Formats: sequence, C-alpha cells, structure tokens
Amino acid sequence: MESRNNITLHETEKDDLHAFFEFQLDEEANYLAAFMPKDSHDKTAYIEKHTRHLADPTINMRTIKVDGVIAGSLAKFIMDNEAEITYWIDRRFWGQGVATYALKEFLKIEQSRPIYGRVAFDNYGSQRVLEKCGFVKVGMDKGFANARQEEIEEFIYRLSDH
Repeated sequence: MESRNNITLHETEKDDLHAFFEFQLDEEANYLAAFMPKDSHDKTAYIEKHTRHLADPTINMRTIKVDGVIAGSLAKFIMDNEAEITYWIDRRFWGQGVATYALKEFLKIEQSRPIYGRVAFDNYGSQRVLEKCGFVKVGMDKGFANARQEEIEEFIYRLSDH
C-alpha cells in the first residue's frame, strides 16, 4: 500500500469524543456497524461512557486524523478476557484506505495477540479492512443489533501473530 503520510494516529483526548459522537449518528454507518448501544443518540451518556474509557488502562484509544482533521477512531478493549479491536471511520473518508492504513499502524502500537474483530455479516468494507490487516475469519455468532432492531449474524476475525 502506498505511504499515507496524511493519515496519523493520536492518543484520544476528551475533546475528540464530540466528533466521534457525531460520526456514530450517521444512519448508514449505524446500519453497517449494527451493534450499537441503545442510547447511541444520548450525547451526555456517550461522552460520559467514553471519558471513562479514556481513563481505563485496559483500553487503548486512538484518534485517526487525515490532514489534521478527525476522521475516525480505533480502540483495543477487553471483552470476556480477550482483546478486541473496534474502529469507526467518518463516512466522508470511506473507500480511501483510511481504515486499513490506520489499523495497520495501530497494530504496530497495540501488541495484544491474539486480538479479535467482530463485524456484521453484510459489512463487506469492514471485512476487507480486517482481512487486509492479516485478520482471519474464525467463527460466527448471532446477536441483537440495536441499529437494525433484529438479531443478525456477525463474523469473528482473529489476528494471532505480530
């Protein structure tokens, strides 16, 4: 992949959370992400929850910037004693290689392995990002997707080595 010097990762600061909140209000993005909190439109709850995440030593949060503009977020968190990855890219930056480049860079910083990623069965863009970053599909699960108000399948991906 070409060098993307205009894409940078920074430790997430509380002020970044306002942009992240706005990104996750996008209905198309919500649909693709599928597994959203029930209160995803409550800005106060969102900011409070993610401010706690900033102080949690088990969570590694980064802000993605393109040419100095906040374009998304990346984080490693622990769920059921396993490291998982999550990311969100503002729709203005979809299809430009931002997620793939940022995730590859993040995985140089975040050394937890194995690390897992979960993605809705029909979120092909996110599936491609994980695969380009070396994740392998290892399973499937079902869960209730708040953004769709129905149970859907999700694919489970794992990255095992450094």
